[in-house]
Amino acid sequence: MIRIGDYTLANRVALAPMAGVTDLPFRRLCTRFGAGYAVAEMVTADPSLRDSRKSRLRSRHDDEAEPRAVQIVGGDPAMLAEAARYNVALGAQVIDINMGCPAKKVCRKAAGSALLADEALVADILHAVTAAVDVPVTLKTRTGPTAKRRNGVTIARIAEDAGIAAIAVHGRSRACAFGGEAEYDTIAAIAAAVDIPVWANGDIDSPAKAQQVLAHTRAAGVMIGRAAQGRPWLCGQVAARLDGRPVPATPDRDTQFAVLSEHLAALHAFYGDFLGPRIARKHVGWYLTDAGISAAIRRQFNRLETPAEQLALLAELAAQRPMQDLAA
Repeated sequence: MIRIGDYTLANRVALAPMAGVTDLPFRRLCTRFGAGYAVAEMVTADPSLRDSRKSRLRSRHDDEAEPRAVQIVGGDPAMLAEAARYNVALGAQVIDINMGCPAKKVCRKAAGSALLADEALVADILHAVTAAVDVPVTLKTRTGPTAKRRNGVTIARIAEDAGIAAIAVHGRSRACAFGGEAEYDTIAAIAAAVDIPVWANGDIDSPAKAQQVLAHTRAAGVMIGRAAQGRPWLCGQVAARLDGRPVPATPDRDTQFAVLSEHLAALHAFYGDFLGPRIARKHVGWYLTDAGISAAIRRQFNRLETPAEQLALLAELAAQRPMQDLAA
């Protein structure tokens, strides 16, 4: 099992923090299906943005499984330390620092994976944040700034020296973004170099792939990101495989539609009647794409603007259009 500070996680599978995806409704759903740990969407360390609607929604943890983990993003050590204190005061039980996001709008502000090019600044940030709070601090990172400068082992050692409790490593450099295939040799070197738990992340889309990556890297666990979109049951299936238990079957057609309907209603309730249907479109799109529903139907759904219209179309699809079961 993986320990983060005083917390022992339920299993070795974590749901990766994904901006615009791992909101509270989705985290609840994934943990219910068996994710051992789920990290909330990143929130900015900039105090001027704390009262924005986006930040307030991303800071909610109602009825969430423990430990409640909040990811913070920024490039100033003092600002990140204050953001950590602020989020702990709101109920965060683990603070995760984002040094993995490759998005241009994040990296332009010298944050996210852009930080990996400045090892001294990385050290300053990690020491500042771990000194600021009494809860465990973790790190989400990548293999390095570029494929030719994979300094992931150095970053991991800096993190361990700073008191970081665990590291999640995406098997791509900042320059790679999400292109090409993830490489796991750097993650294996990181896992061998430090004594704190390491999650392997990147292109893990099935229980079999998770087992292969774990065997290759000798990491403590795996972190699943994009592959869980539209498949909230995936983390639980992976956890069963890694624990040597029978892998739960992918939910049948009726169950998938029931889960999707529940998820849709939760998004409407969480975001409200205006924003909820708009946020729901991408989640429903992922479910329907994986289920083989035509692009024309997905476009039809995306034109709907009210919760009632969305739920009605989903009910019609459930009754009339077969949904392909997904392979476990």
